[in-house]
Amino acid sequence: MADKKIKVKLVKSTAGCKMAHRATVRGLGLRRMHQTVEVVDTPAVRGMIDSVFYLVRIEN
Repeated sequence: MADKKIKVKLVKSTAGCKMAHRATVRGLGLRRMHQTVEVVDTPAVRGMIDSVFYLVRIEN
């Protein structure tokens, strides 16, 4: 069974953000602006995305 994946893009800088939010962005695998990564669509990853919703965008 193939795991469903979603693309996440960092659209805003983490400068000036809380350290926990920076760590969440790094945990998603994002390092620099406009970088896109594919992550497995799990409830844990969805929660991470929800906590930094103002920094990232989900792409189709």
